[in-house]
Amino acid sequence: MWYLIKAYFRFLWLSKNEHAVHSPFVFKLVTRCFYDRKSKPEYAVLNQYRKALHNNNNTIEVTDFGAGSRVFQSNIRKVNAIAQNAGITSKRAELLCRMTQYFAPEHILEIGTSVGLATSALSVGSPKAKITTLEGCAQTAQIAQEYFEQFELKNIHTEVTEFSDYFKNRRATTGHYQLIYFDGNHSKAATLQYFEWLLPTAQNDSVWIFDDIHWSADMEAAWEVIKNHPKVSVSIDTFSWGIVFFRREQPKEHFTIRV
Repeated sequence: MWYLIKAYFRFLWLSKNEHAVHSPFVFKLVTRCFYDRKSKPEYAVLNQYRKALHNNNNTIEVTDFGAGSRVFQSNIRKVNAIAQNAGITSKRAELLCRMTQYFAPEHILEIGTSVGLATSALSVGSPKAKITTLEGCAQTAQIAQEYFEQFELKNIHTEVTEFSDYFKNRRATTGHYQLIYFDGNHSKAATLQYFEWLLPTAQNDSVWIFDDIHWSADMEAAWEVIKNHPKVSVSIDTFSWGIVFFRREQPKEHFTIRV
């Protein structure tokens, strides 16, 4: 926790708003998407989805995975506790919804479904997109699937799988995902492995979002490697997320933006 607090103060010191952004591409993204404060009807669906999870006092057996998808813990947890502690915040869910609306991806990959809070934001933000979401815990995935059906989110396909198995079987590396949301394993080794496995799918219009890049020194180190990769042209650090683009026409630049 102390590491996260210190990282946040460093972020505040370095971060800028739209007035310090000179890239037209990033300026439009910040002003038209990040800083769009208008209410949207999709937010009501996200709030209802979250409220339904928070009212669910049922318990399930949750299996957690370590680096490389090795099982290291299984425990009993309440569904509402998972939603409160492991799920995306309301603010970030709304931003994720806006980003999918802004970029209008046709194919989305999410690594780490949990109980589907972020998945629901991807779905309502881009209802015509085909969403593949990966989850290692069958019980958690089942809860998410029940809520997808309850809220009629019909563009989501859930794969219950260990992430490393999915990528090694190359099922994820044969398609083109315009947007990928990485939220499956908060370790340097796993994050970089997923990045390398998916790199062959990256194209000029790809948008990759990495969750919790300042969670630990380990994750900050992973973020440094990712944003400095030769194929990455633009990176945006929003503290909670690291966002990268592969635009060949764009000079390499790094941005630290308050949202």
